[in-house]
Amino acid sequence: MLWTRFQKDESGAITVDWVVLTAALIGICMLILVPFAFSLDSVVGRVSSFIGHIQTGYWNN
Repeated sequence: MLWTRFQKDESGAITVDWVVLTAALIGICMLILVPFAFSLDSVVGRVSSFIGHIQTGYWNN
């Protein structure tokens, strides 16, 4: 009897719902963005290497 009354009670704190939804949204964003972060790391390394090998100065004309 106590369990069924607990299940039907809708007067809980809305804060818990928002915390769960926010945590789920953050988790989904992390699942999407982590692969991009690792691929961007290699792209940044290649761009840095390319820029590092460019010779600068007036004598390169």
